Amino acid sequence: MPNYRRLLLGRRLTSEEQHETKISNPVALAVFSSDALSSVAYGTEAIMNTISQATPALGLGAAMAMGAIFWSWWAALGISALLLILMVSYKQTIHAYPSGGGAYLVAKDNLGEVAAQTAGASLLIDYILTVAVSVSSGVTAITSAFPAVEPHRVALALLIIAFIAMMNLRGVKESGAIFAVPTYGFVLLILIMVSIGLFRAFTNTDAQLIEQVQIQTLHVNTLGKWAAIWLFARAYAAGCTALTGVEAISNGVTAFKDPVSHNAAKTMTTMVLLLGTMFLGITYLSNHYHLAHAEDMSESLLSMLGHKIYGPSRMGHLVYLTQQLFTTAILALAANTSYADFPRLAALHARDGFLPRQLTSQGDRLVFSNGIIILSLAASVLVVIFNAHEVHLLDLYALGVFIGFTISQSGMVLHWRKEGGKGWKLKAVVNGIGAMTTFLVMCVIIATKFMHGVWVVVLLVPALVFTFFNIHRHYIRVKSILAGSRADFISPRKNRVVVLVSGIHSGVVQALNYAKVIAEHGEVEAITVDFPDEHGRDSASLERLRSDWPRYCEGIPLRALRSPYRKIVEPIVDELDRMRRVEPEYTITVILPEFVTGHWWANFLHNQTAWRIKTTLLMKPKTVVISIPYHLEPLVE
Repeated sequence: MPNYRRLLLGRRLTSEEQHETKISNPVALAVFSSDALSSVAYGTEAIMNTISQATPALGLGAAMAMGAIFWSWWAALGISALLLILMVSYKQTIHAYPSGGGAYLVAKDNLGEVAAQTAGASLLIDYILTVAVSVSSGVTAITSAFPAVEPHRVALALLIIAFIAMMNLRGVKESGAIFAVPTYGFVLLILIMVSIGLFRAFTNTDAQLIEQVQIQTLHVNTLGKWAAIWLFARAYAAGCTALTGVEAISNGVTAFKDPVSHNAAKTMTTMVLLLGTMFLGITYLSNHYHLAHAEDMSESLLSMLGHKIYGPSRMGHLVYLTQQLFTTAILALAANTSYADFPRLAALHARDGFLPRQLTSQGDRLVFSNGIIILSLAASVLVVIFNAHEVHLLDLYALGVFIGFTISQSGMVLHWRKEGGKGWKLKAVVNGIGAMTTFLVMCVIIATKFMHGVWVVVLLVPALVFTFFNIHRHYIRVKSILAGSRADFISPRKNRVVVLVSGIHSGVVQALNYAKVIAEHGEVEAITVDFPDEHGRDSASLERLRSDWPRYCEGIPLRALRSPYRKIVEPIVDELDRMRRVEPEYTITVILPEFVTGHWWANFLHNQTAWRIKTTLLMKPKTVVISIPYHLEPLVE
């Protein structure tokens, strides 16, 4: 029979093969940057959507609204400036924290546990949203091209999530190699489109752009100062969705080949340069060609720009379709960034005792398999709830990452102050500017989108932090109890053995013989539960058991617990509680005979009562439960 696990995931890797999972810079760019690079497909569009929504509320006509659209260029310049600040900051973080962790470790070392858990919670939420948004937007691109599959969008999204999860369970190196094709294909085609567009813009007349500037100037003079600031702030905050995923490389430094800090910082620079070039190029050309966008438009801004630049020729249409294909692919696969970072960040939380320890376990392929599975399940739930429509999720998007940005930048200011050294003041000033800017953007996102769903994230982050600290307190309490209970093992306790029986068969006899071996001074007895008849007399089955008992189980007393309410588990638990009260110096060992069937499906036909008993007694102190398996295979054969 083929091993399907090995077929899907590949051969198991030993711990000594950890170095084989390290990735090169080109692969790392595809693994950690697909989210950030793909955001140029909707970054400029988000700015224009916000402006188009706000201008009617300000009473502006079509011409004035078109002038306001030109503000997208200035918003893009501001976002690019923030991008450069983040690049410098996170490159410094990478060198200062080569073990990875990004905002989480920076906050933990410089701002304390509350800030660290807040940063971690916000980023974990953002990673889950990234998967749901990216996959849903990829599905939207597919259904736009093939409307017939629209009724199956949720199923399609779930299949994409399952595929990405499976590839990441095979390892970061393998998933990066596969996802590099859509990532680099998308980047190449966008750069080609921007290059052609800029060439035409600078070799032809700039009258269109000059006209826009004049309209924009009139618009500013017409608007009130505060209204203008409010409009620009909203547009700026909306466009900051283009910055989601920028921190991913700093969280996954350990995945790089040695020297890890150098390679991670180099990849960060490459990602920022590509992201900034594409984002500014798309925004500039959209303004140059008088393109505007609103949420109710079925065609994306990137698609409209592609039509304008490539034209109606057959070759142009072919290039346009190819670009759309790669856009669809990278939007769907941008979730891979979250799959690279969510498990690592969750493992850091778990290592420090703020999430279940199982998240630190590495699977067969030396990846944090439990984190990958949890991320897939959480994103799948969001996809089902929101019917795989990313427009309903975008309002929740970006806040989490800006909380992380702000905490990380603030932590780095304190880091440089503590470290000192040459040039520390300049570094601290750069991080301080970044902290103030990202904090302002975070406040604008909350203020402008609070009633559109951001309130969920605002409430969910502190709820998660509260949960993290409860988990941490639990681990501390368990550690304290285990350390304080060492005295219990100095003097061995007395042991009383109880065998639970329902009849006499080979499995029960084996259990009784085992009980004799482990019992001290013959302190062993068998207990059964009897359902009396309507007259209150012992049942016929109990009478038969008592008559057969001396023949097979001589020397072991049998005691029957009467259960007038036809319960099995409750009388046993009550009797064991009574025994612990009467003999507190004893440890009670409960032995359960259990069938082991020859087929997996047959397990559902046996041992359900035994399972309930074990589950209940697990919570009882000074009680040990032992299962004695009785294999039925010889009987089946």
